[in-house]
Amino acid sequence: DILLNGESLLEDAPEERAHKGIFMSFQYPVEIPGISVTNFIKTAINESRKAQGLPDMPAAELLKKIREKAALLEINPDFLSRSLNQGFSGGEKKKSEILQMLMLRPKLAILDETDSGLDVDAVRTVSQGIEAYQKNRDGALLIITHSTRILEALKVDYTHILVKGKLVETGDGALVEEINNNGFARFEKLGE
Repeated sequence: DILLNGESLLEDAPEERAHKGIFMSFQYPVEIPGISVTNFIKTAINESRKAQGLPDMPAAELLKKIREKAALLEINPDFLSRSLNQGFSGGEKKKSEILQMLMLRPKLAILDETDSGLDVDAVRTVSQGIEAYQKNRDGALLIITHSTRILEALKVDYTHILVKGKLVETGDGALVEEINNNGFARFEKLGE
């Protein structure tokens, strides 16, 4: 079972999970032609507010916040009018997802291989966005990764290492440092 605040999430449709405060980024985000980045975020925020019994966020306030967060992620303002993920590079897709996360401020953000395929500069920029989310401490963050480079810039509370689908070790940020220094060999042996 998967519980959030004591409620099972297994039977929930994706929009119900989103209304409960779960955000997921994907390794391969889908393209949504005809829906701009700004309109996608606006719709998501206002749907979330509606589910909480709140009115829509005023358009000027929403646009100001989107632009502030976009600047943090070094996103060109013209990017915000492009169709979501259509023709985006890998770095642009990840920056777009982090922008969505920063705007939606979920209770739980699950980032699946957010650093996959990113160059050094894009990893740095995406890490800055994740760090901004962490500073608010509005929710929990689960990062699934095969590389430790995105974790190096973040405060890591817990590290869980899986080998062949089996949890073999749990610790804190020191495990990230151990992996950086010594590799995965010790953990692979634990998974046998």
